[in-house]
This record gives sequence, structure tokens and C-alpha cells, in this order.
Amino acid sequence: MAKIDKLNDFIVEEKIIWQDKKRILGMPISFTKYSFSENRLFIQKGFFRVVKDELLMYRILDVRLKKTFWQRIFKVGTIELSTADKSTPIIYLENIKDPDRTRDALSSIAEKERDEKRVLGKEMFGTANDGSIAHDSFID
Repeated sequence: MAKIDKLNDFIVEEKIIWQDKKRILGMPISFTKYSFSENRLFIQKGFFRVVKDELLMYRILDVRLKKTFWQRIFKVGTIELSTADKSTPIIYLENIKDPDRTRDALSSIAEKERDEKRVLGKEMFGTANDGSIAHDSFID
């Protein structure tokens, strides 16, 4: 009896619009790869043990660019992403080339994705309280 495999029906290839590696002294010689499409951010780390992580772009809440003195010398920077993802609330794209343009692109794409998906603030940040009822004392 033949084995049924219909996984390819559900796999959608996304066009990568940016990719880079974590750089050491300005050279891409590490085993950490970053890339993103219009919908997702991908991070792959490791050589012997490879870990692949993925984040939907609309889950990016804030984009911050950091450049140390040495990073400016080697023309790289680190982008810090605050996300609405429970497993990775903060993501670092470390020592990437052309970080200013990359930050601007990530910010624009995340905003566009939130608008397209009509994601509201309460869906991203949760409600004002945790759903529990406040136990205030009442005077009768």
C-alpha cells in the first residue's frame, strides 16, 4: 500500500526580500542567518544543532536600532524587535549590514501587515486586566 503524503499541498513558498548573516568584525562568517519575506521573519542558528525560528510580521510591536562604536566602525548594527510572541518576546538581529534600511523596511512591513489583517491593539497587547475581577471592598 502506498504511503499518502499531501504536505506539499499546504506548503507555500514565500519570496525572500532580504537576507543577511550575523557578522563578526564585519564579515559574514557566523552560522546565524536572518531573512524575511512580506509575511514572516526567519532566523536560523547553529551548525551542529540547527534551530529555525519564524515570526509573523504583524506580531512585531516595536523596532529599535542599536549601534555601538565598534559596530559603526564595521558598518553593522543590531536591530531589537519587541514582539507579541510568547516564546520570543524580544528578537535581536545582531551585527547585520545596512541596519538603517533594514529597520525601516521591517517597520513598514509590520505596519502594513497589521493594517491588512486589521489587527487591533487589544488583540496585540491583551486587555487592560488579566480577566480577573477586582476584589474591592464595598460599603453597603
